[in-house]
Amino acid sequence: MSDTTPIRPEDVLADGVEVTTVDGLDVRKGTVAAFVANAKELALLEPDDVSREPLERQLRALAPALRAVGLLDVFAPRSADISAILSQDEASGRR
Repeated sequence: MSDTTPIRPEDVLADGVEVTTVDGLDVRKGTVAAFVANAKELALLEPDDVSREPLERQLRALAPALRAVGLLDVFAPRSADISAILSQDEASGRR
């Protein structure tokens, strides 16, 4: 049995700190929440809705940070749209 101490949010980002660096990538506080909010908004739109493009662009921009913090190592998206966006990001070599 290992002696693992749980990590609390304040262990990752102390109060008043807005950004941390993970694997050489600056990750802002709120990145995961912004990704989730944009993904939910995207799910409400029809495939041909022009409003999708800025949401998809923002999701691709946030994806490297999700990879850096390891979110995609423990969670997989349910949405085919989000999976496709993450695959595009990964294929482009963004990190």
